[in-house]
Parts: sequence; structure tokens; C-alpha cells
Amino acid sequence: MTAPARWKQRPEGANWGDFGPDDQLGRVNLVGSEQILKGAAEVRAGRSFCLSLPLDLPGGNALNARRNPPRLQPTWRGDTPVLNYGMDGLVADSIDVVSDDQVLLCLQYSTQWDSLAHVGARFDVEGAGVEEMVYYNGYRAGQDVKGPPDMQEGCDGGGHSSHAAALGIENMAVHGMQGRGVLLDLARHFGRERKLIGFDEIAMVMQQDGVAVERGDFLVLRTGFAEVVTEMGGTPDPQVLHHTCPVLNGRDQKLLQWITDSGIAAICADNYAVEAYPAPEVAGRKSILPLHHHCLFKLGIPLGELWYLKDLADWLQANGRHRFMLTAPPLRLPGAVGSPVTPIATV
Repeated sequence: MTAPARWKQRPEGANWGDFGPDDQLGRVNLVGSEQILKGAAEVRAGRSFCLSLPLDLPGGNALNARRNPPRLQPTWRGDTPVLNYGMDGLVADSIDVVSDDQVLLCLQYSTQWDSLAHVGARFDVEGAGVEEMVYYNGYRAGQDVKGPPDMQEGCDGGGHSSHAAALGIENMAVHGMQGRGVLLDLARHFGRERKLIGFDEIAMVMQQDGVAVERGDFLVLRTGFAEVVTEMGGTPDPQVLHHTCPVLNGRDQKLLQWITDSGIAAICADNYAVEAYPAPEVAGRKSILPLHHHCLFKLGIPLGELWYLKDLADWLQANGRHRFMLTAPPLRLPGAVGSPVTPIATV
């Protein structure tokens, strides 16, 4: 462990400094050439699966009131929208017709990655008895992850700005986010029952399905949630969505310890938030997103949410497999704390 000037003490169970004093990748550091080769070794059928929902799903903002569907608009040439735009307006004998558009997009509306700047915590990094707002590896709110104090809620707040000068999503994009994925099919075992999944359930599924998870793997969890979203066709029912399908229990300390010990590089799930939100109630000061706290804040494990996994899961089941090559880079958008992603599984 190498402690930088940003912090003098790290949270209990954290790996801050283990990958260097200025690390911004966390456990993604474990995805190197060896993991890429392991992923490539899983390509035997020459078939690929898109693991993204259409980015206009779930529809509306029933899952999160702050996040709205993408809004497409044309670009403009003066007062004229450049959509079905006849270029003969510029060059008289031109036969070209041009369409050019732009989008207002909440980066974590649909299939997404959470960067390490997505969830931090109040923690006494100086050991002086004063808590500060910090993120993974002690990067500071306001200094490294910047937003104006009058930031309004919603994605269309006008002249407001934000920028993660550290831990932004571009770090994951540059690294590549390609390696070996390992699928745990919780939906096949538990159906669409709303059930808290802890270490005991994970261990049971792994044992029954013969699944092995190794250091540097991408853990991919199918719960069936994205399938329910798809069936709703863009008009989600929040009363159904918030009470359906298995979901990780972030309060299960055995599960959190297994995540630590397993060496997994990322967790990718087909549901909203990966873990139960709000988490089961406990007394005292606490994180209400304990799995996010453990993964993003302590260990630097990025989380993928709202991935679509049914077609891949069905194929793997039919072919007696659970591993595949995963290619899932986020947008290389400097300063963003999350990103849409179109993951591709190759088998």
C-alpha cells in the first residue's frame, strides 16, 4: 500500500493505494493481457450477443425521477434543421440529402456503467476526527469531482456543469473493459420472485451450475429484471418494477467479503442498482447503498446496470457454458461519472 498526500487513513477493508497512490481504476487493474486472452479463449462458436437495452428503455422516469429518456434533435444550419436537408440549398446542382442529429442524454438512464466517481462517502481521511466527502482512493468532492453548489436536480438544468477531474469514466474507456465474463443466472433458479440474494444463494447457484469465478473476471448477474422492463414496452409500472426479481443484499457481510476475496474486476447486472435499494434497514449512521459503498468507494469495482442478458443466458444454458468474452467499453467522455454502454458477449 502506498498512501498519497490525499489521505492518511483508508476505510477498513479498502484497497486504496494497493494499485499505486494515484490509481483511478481500482480492481479494473486486474483486467490485463492475461484476462483478455482468457476471454478470447471462450470464443469458439463465433457468435455475438448485444447486452444492451434500447437506450430509450425503461421509458419515462419511474425508476429514477432525476433521469429522463434520451431526446433526439436535429442539428441546425442557421434557422434550418439539418434533417432531410437538401444540399442544393448550398450547391445548386447537388443531389445530396443530409440528416445530422444530437441528443440530450442522461448517461445512466438505461444500460450503463457506474464509474468510481459515482458513489463516495463521508470519511475521516486525515485521521483527525473530521469527515470529508471523498471517493475511491481519497479523491475529494469539490476538488477532484466538481459540480457547482447550486446544481439542480434533473439532466436538463441549463447552465450548470460538472466534471470528474479524477475517476471519470474515460479511465475505463482507455483501459478497454474487455476480458472474460462469467454469468450467474439467478433468474433460472429464483424466477421473478423479489428475493434478497446473499452469499449463501450465490454459493448455491455456483455449486449447482458448476460456475467458477476467478481473479479479474467480470461477474455478470441475470435476474430477469431487464426482461420485465422490455415487456413493459416503454411504459414501466413502478409498483411492479420495485417489487420484482432477485436482487443482491448489500447488507450481507459474507457477500461483501466474498466480493473482496474473489478478485472480480466488475459486477454487471440486468437490474436497477444491482443491489436492493433502499437496503434493509439497520441502526446508526450507514450507507443506504452498502454494495455501492463496498464496491465503488472501498474497492474500486465498477458496476454495470440494466444490461439485457436473456439471449446470452439461454444460449449458454443450451450449450453447457457460463463463460464468454465480454467487450464493454464506456464512452470516452472526459469527466463523466457514468456512461451508456453497448456490451457485446462473444462465444
